[in-house]
Amino acid sequence: MINVINWDVSSELIEGYRTPNLYGLLFVTGMIIGYFVVRKMFQKEQIDEKILDKLVFYMVLATIVGARLGHVFFYGPYWDTVSPDGVVLERGYFSHPGDIIKVWEGGLASHGAAVVILIALYIFSHKVVHRPYLWILDRISAPIAVGGAFIRLGNLVNHEMVGDPTNVPWAFSFKQFYNESLGMFDPTPRHPAQLYESICYFIAFGVLMFLYWKKELWRKPGVVFGAFLVLIFGARFLVEFVKLGQTARDAYLPINTGQILSIPLVLAGVYLLWNGLRKNEVA
Repeated sequence: MINVINWDVSSELIEGYRTPNLYGLLFVTGMIIGYFVVRKMFQKEQIDEKILDKLVFYMVLATIVGARLGHVFFYGPYWDTVSPDGVVLERGYFSHPGDIIKVWEGGLASHGAAVVILIALYIFSHKVVHRPYLWILDRISAPIAVGGAFIRLGNLVNHEMVGDPTNVPWAFSFKQFYNESLGMFDPTPRHPAQLYESICYFIAFGVLMFLYWKKELWRKPGVVFGAFLVLIFGARFLVEFVKLGQTARDAYLPINTGQILSIPLVLAGVYLLWNGLRKNEVA
């Protein structure tokens, strides 16, 4: 008999109501902490706080929209899964478009958030702050990392994005995890993959803050952001080895969808680190 952690935490804050919930509270907490981190950076560099207010708007909107659409398009399910007798076993987003906006039910993809945030910040850098693109990317790296850490804690309380079955001493038995492939709740002891990622992101946050504040590598454009890409998506790539696949196609791929999407981001980070560190002149 293996020892397991019986995880039966509910995301409900008010019994009987799906919202507000603990997932949303953690999501907002990460954003608030990120806000104060950026605010401190702007104060250090004497940037007008009005610009920060506009940045918050761009970031919040891009994070929510990008992460949700990333989940919908990268992971699905796209259409309803129906049994031979006509019973809907799994709802698809394209069959029920209204489900797409139900962010409070969970289902956010960091890769989708990354794409839309990059687009939003490109617009922000040219239309609002009028500085080089890498200038703003270096300054939002640590805040995004801590936000991601809290989102993964939200996944933990939502009993989603669980790990593969395991017999390690710290295995979690997710009492409220509904296994779609089995059509039932599945308390099988599993890796707490969400917790692994959250810990990695908190560590990344610490490293990025060290690079910004102590090493002042914000003076070398692209270095802090490059480190962010390597740390965050490198961790995501590794954790995916013990995470339950999120799409049906993952069962037939040598590496899963999350890992495939992480590879180009890690490579981009390596390039930015190399390109930024090799320059002798400081910006």
